[in-house]
Amino acid sequence: MTTSDNAPGSGLVPGRRRAKADPVTEIRGAGPHGSEGGSTPRLWRNDYSVLQPPPLGEWTPTLSVSVVIPAHGHPEKLAMVLASLSAQSYPAHLMEVVVVDDGSPEPLTLPPVRPENTRLVTSAPGGWGSAHAVNSGVEVSSGQVVLRLDADMLVYREHVESQMRWHHLVDYAVVMGHKMFVDFDPETMNPEYVAEQVRAGRAADLFDRESAEPHWVERTINRSDRLLTAHHKAYKVFIGATGSLHRTLFDRAGGMDAELILGGDSEFGYRASQQGAVFVPDLDTSSWHLGRTQMQTRREAGTRYRMPFVANRMPYYHLRNQRSGRLWEVPVLEAVVDVDGASLEDVEATASALLSGTTPDIRLWLVGPWEVLTEGRRPLLEEENLDLRLVRELFRGDPRVRFTESEPEHDPRVPFLLRPPVGARPAPGALRQLLRTAERTGAGLLRSLPPGDAQGGGALRMERTAAYARARHLAPGAGPQECDRLVEEVCGIHWMSGEEIFAASSAPAEEAGAAEGDTALLRHRLARAENEARRMRRRAERAERKLRWFTPDLVRRVLRRIAR
Repeated sequence: MTTSDNAPGSGLVPGRRRAKADPVTEIRGAGPHGSEGGSTPRLWRNDYSVLQPPPLGEWTPTLSVSVVIPAHGHPEKLAMVLASLSAQSYPAHLMEVVVVDDGSPEPLTLPPVRPENTRLVTSAPGGWGSAHAVNSGVEVSSGQVVLRLDADMLVYREHVESQMRWHHLVDYAVVMGHKMFVDFDPETMNPEYVAEQVRAGRAADLFDRESAEPHWVERTINRSDRLLTAHHKAYKVFIGATGSLHRTLFDRAGGMDAELILGGDSEFGYRASQQGAVFVPDLDTSSWHLGRTQMQTRREAGTRYRMPFVANRMPYYHLRNQRSGRLWEVPVLEAVVDVDGASLEDVEATASALLSGTTPDIRLWLVGPWEVLTEGRRPLLEEENLDLRLVRELFRGDPRVRFTESEPEHDPRVPFLLRPPVGARPAPGALRQLLRTAERTGAGLLRSLPPGDAQGGGALRMERTAAYARARHLAPGAGPQECDRLVEEVCGIHWMSGEEIFAASSAPAEEAGAAEGDTALLRHRLARAENEARRMRRRAERAERKLRWFTPDLVRRVLRRIAR
């Protein structure tokens, strides 16, 4: 291989520091991580600086790649794209190109100048749009890595090779290629000329670089030291056009959302980040975007259309923050409360506090043996599972509450999973405070003890979905403690003061023992004890009446003995 085209292009990571790993540079073998018997690098947040790809042209690739190109019309641009791909430095036997005709007005045909292994397919029935076309192309492709490329992207000679270097080092990376926007006149060049220039390493000379327009994401990339310090926000620069990832990561993320005709790239990037992905901007080569995008020419109209679709699916979407008090398809947080054996009062203290707080956009799972509740005749006030029945009735009308028999399968789109101790009463602004702290610290796990719980038995946990997804990918089958350890290693753990999170009258604080001078708390305890005493007294009286009815002689003898 040779290299000649170059685009312009390890910062400090705030928070918990981890030991600097040895640079990952070796590329050999055919495994998914690029080394025989090697382990997957454990990267800290989005700091990929330990990955040091080899110089272009000085290594031996082993992974296969499928370049998937969704196309709708504009055959003149597609011809230039395929011409540039025909001159790539990546080995031809490891690269296939799948062009997906997404209902072009005139059916597309493959031009003469194209890569050796190129196929033209049509989008699968039942959908339309770029996202649907990408899914259709991935479905029929076979490469270990999927590189999505728009049908108006004329790429430099090392474009595919440069991205593929990263995938040989780590299998949970999303690599984004560099691009520049130029006006395009198909009369000024032909595919044969493009292929010749790209093959000779002169793709940079095809257009005037001074008049080209960079993509806005470059500002974000530069501000965050090439995304090394972007942490959990790195996905925001994934705006499609050119980007690649392992097929396994594409599948875990669920593929593109075919319902999103616009905005699908951003939403897919978010779901990939939820799977623990690290986002890498590859700046060692570039490409020419032939023409301007819709968001450049009709930005206001495009944003207006995208907003409802993207906001419903992406909790971090900035325009969603302007609509507080709303419930969305994908909430900002899921909470799981184990109610098995808990009293109605304890469950209500926790669940009601969560549901009535200043962050209504949540989904609450109540875990308990709901199947034991039958509807037949039963002793209403002495039913064995009375509290469980009352809990179900109290919360069944709230659409945010779900009832489940066992630990629910967490929705991977939801960024946080909260596990509060039952009986604890979060303060009205607790969720907002937790989310703000998670945003500020970037931690993968937030923990907090209710005041008075010195032993730590009732600690609250808020898990960052992306951090735990990466931990499970690094150590499949790992138990809870091992996952916590890995999350600390790759994302960090942060402890918060209980006074910031819990209301003063939390039940765990009562059970752990409160100050004797707290008269309100003592009155509350006394009332609960009196209610329980009255309930048990009524139960004893009913039992005595039944005993007298069935054994009148026995009762008289027992009562006479007591009287003596």
